[in-house]
Amino acid sequence: MQLRSRLAAGVLAVIATLALTATSAVASDEHGDSDHDWSHSESGKLDHIFVIMLENHSQSSVIGDVNAPFMTGLANTYSMADQYYGVTHPSMPNYIAAIAGDNFGIQDDNDQNVVNLDRTNLVDQLEAHHVSWGAYLETLPENKLDRFGPVLPNGSTASLYAKKHNPFVLFDDVKNNPARMANIKDYSQLATDLNSKKAPEFVWISPNQCNDMHGGVYDTVPGHSETPCPYGSAKDDANDASLKQKADAFVHTAVDTIMNSRAWTKHSAIVIVTDENDYTGNHETGGWESADGCCDSPYVSAADARVSASWPGGTYGGGLIPAIVVSASGPRHFVDHTPYNHYSLLTTIEDNWDLGYLGHAGDTANGVVPMWKSFTGKSK
Repeated sequence: MQLRSRLAAGVLAVIATLALTATSAVASDEHGDSDHDWSHSESGKLDHIFVIMLENHSQSSVIGDVNAPFMTGLANTYSMADQYYGVTHPSMPNYIAAIAGDNFGIQDDNDQNVVNLDRTNLVDQLEAHHVSWGAYLETLPENKLDRFGPVLPNGSTASLYAKKHNPFVLFDDVKNNPARMANIKDYSQLATDLNSKKAPEFVWISPNQCNDMHGGVYDTVPGHSETPCPYGSAKDDANDASLKQKADAFVHTAVDTIMNSRAWTKHSAIVIVTDENDYTGNHETGGWESADGCCDSPYVSAADARVSASWPGGTYGGGLIPAIVVSASGPRHFVDHTPYNHYSLLTTIEDNWDLGYLGHAGDTANGVVPMWKSFTGKSK
């Protein structure tokens, strides 16, 4: 009972804070400057979509957890899609799928092997339709193609940043294009860009591995109080609890930064998701809590070496994960029970700006539908 009381008190405090922040942000927008581009609003579209991608935690591990009061408060205050799944396992194919509509048969995190990914992606679509974009990666190395970073004083490299969580640099026509690479920036640039007259319309945010709930950083990195951040060994053990607390604090700061910026109009939305569910050591699924999925998750054959010798074969989804939609003018205290995954989120982004659909996005026959119900409380 004591734990429940602490969680309830924490969530009530967060909700009160959220109410003040949202009221302030919307009031500011109603009296905003004349530099806002209202063309999208007038046509019923969102001006800005912000995606915050976190790591390796199930919905049940985050929503309602005492270590994640801010995210729980967002889910309770705004909109939550309670049937949202990762596309597959492990991390990297989820990131690729989220901006390309397919994992292209990739079922591993070996980004060093992704040498020639010459595939159409969301950046191609956005630029073809003159929609501005920006990707903000926390602790991004100076060489944006490095696998990890930063370099420590002793010459070794910390794994605070991980390339596998930056899908943009995996695609040939992004990494080989200096103008596009200029849109991939360190997270520290976000506030400045969102308060400029040319704030990007689509924004992707990836925290570093101490702040996204991934963990696995055992060194103390100078200038990074979030380090070290060892992996958790079980749900809510001391390390796992610490990872959630750090992610919750990061999301709190990121949401405040967005809501208090010039880019936060009445027609804007923030989506907070994890890539896949918890790693629990389940041998059958390759270690993941479950391989539940929906909406065109890939089929993986029995005993596939990329999963497990005991994998029985079938849909290899990414499990049930948290998905929160915070919108300035959208629903409050709303739960959307529609099955979704990262293809659904991509479909929503594409639908918003009439980009057409990539890969499995827009495959309504197999359940890949846009998430407008989570954004607006009703189907568009």
